[in-house]
Amino acid sequence: MRNLDLNRVPAPCFVVDLEAIRNNLAVLDSVRKRTGAKILLAQKAFSMYSVYPLLRTALDGCCASSPNEARLAREEFGGEVHSFAAAFSDPDFQQIAEFSDHIVFNSLSQMEHFRPEMRRLAGKISFGLRCNPEHSEAAAEIYSPCAPGSRLGIRAETMKDAVLDQIEGLHFHALCQQNADALERTLACFEQRFAPWIPGMKWINFGGGHHITRNDYDLDLLCRIIDRFRAKYHTEVYLEPGEAVALNAGSLIGEVLDVTFNERPIAILNVSAECHMPDVLEMPYRPEIAGAGKPGEFPCLYRLAGHSCLAGDVIGDYSFPRPLKPGDRIELLDMAIYSMVKTNTFNGLALPSLATFDPEDSSFRIVRTFSYDDFKSRL
Repeated sequence: MRNLDLNRVPAPCFVVDLEAIRNNLAVLDSVRKRTGAKILLAQKAFSMYSVYPLLRTALDGCCASSPNEARLAREEFGGEVHSFAAAFSDPDFQQIAEFSDHIVFNSLSQMEHFRPEMRRLAGKISFGLRCNPEHSEAAAEIYSPCAPGSRLGIRAETMKDAVLDQIEGLHFHALCQQNADALERTLACFEQRFAPWIPGMKWINFGGGHHITRNDYDLDLLCRIIDRFRAKYHTEVYLEPGEAVALNAGSLIGEVLDVTFNERPIAILNVSAECHMPDVLEMPYRPEIAGAGKPGEFPCLYRLAGHSCLAGDVIGDYSFPRPLKPGDRIELLDMAIYSMVKTNTFNGLALPSLATFDPEDSSFRIVRTFSYDDFKSRL
């Protein structure tokens, strides 16, 4: 993280770079202004509400998948709140309806179950359906909403005899960290399969997975796709990026606790893959580390591992220009997304603090620290 002295940071700690956030927002805002599309924050990827005042300068609202997310969006962000879940319980629906402007159902049976509530809330909430375009672009099936047997979205053949008189919009989400060409192919399948229902809808939500702020993202193609669709159907278009909002905007700062040896040097850190960045194990993937390289790139090879008792709590193998020793700081990159929202207290390990850093004036601010009570109160 540019100009940040890591010794200022009380490791372990998530640090969000406000300059990087502003740069991402500028890109997203340019898409809004060029196309008229509305862009929402997908809170499932990034919910650090202390920066919501900054985010709402360029975004139109948030999307939520639970009453808690919907309430957080309403209380801390403002703007529009769009809610979707694979299924709503009756109590959850009552709560989520209190905070939402749009509610999207995942099945026709849920739509029918809540039809009396839809009538009661007509004019206050706009209701939609999630569609499965049956076109998968995701590299890993676990992240593909359109994988065979997916529980997400309604297939076109199922909608043929449905009564959609209270439905005002359609939603599809099939992408994962992808470029505009993947959206173009997915949208073509969506249009082909759902052609009978798209005309007359007030809005179409293109979902998330758009890596809009990535350096190689084709912004011109994205804008052409949106412009063509809006001109053809005269409808509102929504995008729900999560990663794009905070892409490359956060680091997890850890510290080397010990260096052991078993076939190779092993550096034990006070950050844990299991507790602090579970996607490293679930996806799995190898996070980038500032100043480190792949095995063989630099002379000093280490396996980096967490300090939980899970045998597989391993971050990966990295090479460094110099030997590691206890007390050294480690900066894991691109940790604003899908890390803070997924941390857990397995083994009672402390949750990393949350902080922001602004390179413009070198201001560093601790937003939140966690204590024993945060562990105990969950149990």
